Amino acid sequence: MRHHAALLTPAAMAEADRLTIAAGTASRVLMQRAGIAIADAVARGTPLGAGVVVLCGPGNNGGDGYVAARVLRDRGFRVTVAADSPPDPRAPDAVDAAETWGRAPVPLARWDHGRVAVVVDALYGAGLSRPIDRLTAEVIAAVNAHPCRVIAADIPSGVDGASGAVRGAAIRADETVTFFRRKPGHLLLPGRELCGTLRVADIGIADAVLETIRPTDFANEPGLWGDAFPIPRLDGHKYHRGHAVVVSGGIMRTGAARLAARGALRAGAGLVTLASPPEALVVNASHLTAIMLDRMEGAAGLAAILADRRRNAVCLGPALGTGEATRALVAEALASGAATVIDADGLTAFAEASGQLFAGIRAWPGRPVVLTPHAGEFARLFGAHDEGAKLASARSAAQRSGAIVVLKGPDTIVATPDGLASIAANAPPWLATAGSGDVLAGMVTGLLAQGMAAFEAASAAVWLHGEAARHAGIGLIAEDLPEALPGVLAQLMADLSAPPDNEE
Repeated sequence: MRHHAALLTPAAMAEADRLTIAAGTASRVLMQRAGIAIADAVARGTPLGAGVVVLCGPGNNGGDGYVAARVLRDRGFRVTVAADSPPDPRAPDAVDAAETWGRAPVPLARWDHGRVAVVVDALYGAGLSRPIDRLTAEVIAAVNAHPCRVIAADIPSGVDGASGAVRGAAIRADETVTFFRRKPGHLLLPGRELCGTLRVADIGIADAVLETIRPTDFANEPGLWGDAFPIPRLDGHKYHRGHAVVVSGGIMRTGAARLAARGALRAGAGLVTLASPPEALVVNASHLTAIMLDRMEGAAGLAAILADRRRNAVCLGPALGTGEATRALVAEALASGAATVIDADGLTAFAEASGQLFAGIRAWPGRPVVLTPHAGEFARLFGAHDEGAKLASARSAAQRSGAIVVLKGPDTIVATPDGLASIAANAPPWLATAGSGDVLAGMVTGLLAQGMAAFEAASAAVWLHGEAARHAGIGLIAEDLPEALPGVLAQLMADLSAPPDNEE
């Protein structure tokens, strides 16, 4: 299942092409199939005979455009190709495609604004390695301002396929047709917003090439982690599903931990205990029913609670405070042997002592540890990251810390110390609300309590978090997220138990 979620960087996609060509498929055949896929996308919903302009660059992306232009002309559309230079001789398949098209292109700046229903963007593909020049940026601005349908070949021109960053200017497409597998730039912002509807076309590259390429980037969806998701057993009971502990803040800071505890319980943990400072016991007790409550006096109290090895996962940080007392609690959690999720104040407490946190994580190798920073918390621990390098920054942070890092945002990344990463693309805008991150930390903890491996648990929790928000809808508050999970989980269970598409 994981191969279906694989994302390929431009370099990895070039390797997939190379392996396919080496196995006997001619490169021109791959280009023909790509061009036909683009033409098919144009033909869907476009009246026969309508005007189509294909903007072609000098490389293989432009070659795909020339093929699409010829196919659309043969199908009865009025097609114009616009290009400022012939294909580069280093792209011989594109040269052949332009010759087969057989007509001189018009200059890019003179594409027909008045008589076109569709613009095909085949200027630059996912491997663009330099900023868009001024003249091309003017063409891109004209396309973006024109009220016509825009279809991008591979990725909107100007978007970096590896990072989703915009290199100076970028096409805003209504639809993007890519080939074999998606690229990270299709899911990472701002690239994702510019792609419109994304279609992946089969151009004859076999899945077997992935065994050689061994991709490290994945779309965060059930195909990535579904095989590892804990499904309740008919003969099971609550003790089979783990016992999560969530650490509460003081008397005026208890709500965040209760949100996390509710998230852990709804995510499937068999039991959840809230570890509460003595002064907050009454406040917490007045709000809890299915979640249990235990008295905790400082780090020694947490150590005593976690001495019961059945309590196999712990979450701490939400509204916990940012001083030495929090650092001591984190140290006890890391030393306990329980899978540990550190969020919010548990991260900020180490803003001036990140090395201490990282040393504490590495002192207990093999223990699952998940850090769940938003951008501000990430910057305090690891230094500010450039939005164009978010994926690389998350991966570097995981390697530095020795933990799974969940870099939260509209395109949340889960990264591992050994280089794997997942990218989520299902979070709605209304998920950005107070307390939603506390619920996510609890959900990760609940899945870890059930024995799910840390990368899969964190990725699954992020996806479920987004789906719960979509299910709850606009107006969401954090308390709604755990209550939306049963419906989301029911659909997930149905999907995971369904036979593959190729089976009866």
